[in-house]
Amino acid sequence: MNGQLIDLLEANLDRYLADLRLLAGIDSGSDDKAGVDAVVDWLEQRLIATGYQIERDRQPVRGDNLIARRHGHGSARILLLGHADTVYPRGTASQRPLTFDGDRILGPGTCDMKAGILSGMYALDALAQLDWDDFAEVSLLVVSDEETAPRASVPLLEREGTRHDAILTLEAARENGDIVSARKGVRWFTVEVLGRSAHAGVEPEKGRSATLALARFIVEAQRLNGMKPGMTVNTGAIDGGGIPSVVVDRARARFDLRAWADAELDELEAAFRALGDCAFVPDVTFRVELEPGSDCPAMPRTPGVVRLEHMAVTIANELGFDLKAAATGGASDISYAGRSGTPGLDGLGPVGGLDHGPDEYILLSSTVPRQALLARLLQGIAAN
Repeated sequence: MNGQLIDLLEANLDRYLADLRLLAGIDSGSDDKAGVDAVVDWLEQRLIATGYQIERDRQPVRGDNLIARRHGHGSARILLLGHADTVYPRGTASQRPLTFDGDRILGPGTCDMKAGILSGMYALDALAQLDWDDFAEVSLLVVSDEETAPRASVPLLEREGTRHDAILTLEAARENGDIVSARKGVRWFTVEVLGRSAHAGVEPEKGRSATLALARFIVEAQRLNGMKPGMTVNTGAIDGGGIPSVVVDRARARFDLRAWADAELDELEAAFRALGDCAFVPDVTFRVELEPGSDCPAMPRTPGVVRLEHMAVTIANELGFDLKAAATGGASDISYAGRSGTPGLDGLGPVGGLDHGPDEYILLSSTVPRQALLARLLQGIAAN
């Protein structure tokens, strides 16, 4: 089976690369609805032509979301995840068209994650050519707002994750080839500080410095790092004050909180919010607010995830390469889709790196092996 599968994937490699060139040549930044919809249009047409039933979740502001389904004669329901949006503004595709540099394929959105979406489609096409239908349903969900917030696709991700038995996310593998079996949860907070202005030279004692209070808050927030293993707090944008002769009456900062489990993230949030009750400066008020759409759950390494991980490692060894699973602090769609407990794996696209930058790439040599891994993993899940 491995030899026949790989022969099919290798025979389709030139077509895969042509499709990747086409998709990387479409600007599809999260705020570019027309561009994202153009990618979704192409995917829809291709998937219909290869026998999928299509559901289009139309959006008024962001690009549309797409669900493609194929039904078989088995019992397993498997969900593949991808996203059509990138971080790049309009014009990037023409400035940096797809190029080859040795084993590297460079282009906007190649690694994150147009190559991964195509890998899922080509793996499924190869299995269809082999007449594999040992599944009840295989679904491909492509969302349009993974790179931005707030997100309209979260209810759709949660719904689809719940109705499937396993989730496979088509994000690129890590630069060292690792797949992903755990992700941190993340929440963003805005802290606004309200003080009292005064003349800094004539009567500074009448002022209540919001910037001083915020500075002390930040110092104490940084002490929460490592409260438990993996707990992190990062201070982002800071704003407040004007000319030096005025005691500042208003200041603001944004914070990123992360932890390996949702319960630990709750604990970290409680400790963070408690800092707003500290009298860093008398008569100064803190407002600590969770930013809308910024609450991404953790992806824990559950027993079900471990079983999938072991299956993937075994299949990779049979295909002739080593595979390991890693935990990462970054968020992903699988965190929402797996919120109800459905097990899954991430990083099942080609090996790549330098996402969101001018040198973003995937490795050409990884495309066929990772498609074969994905195809065999689909078969393994269905069989088990």
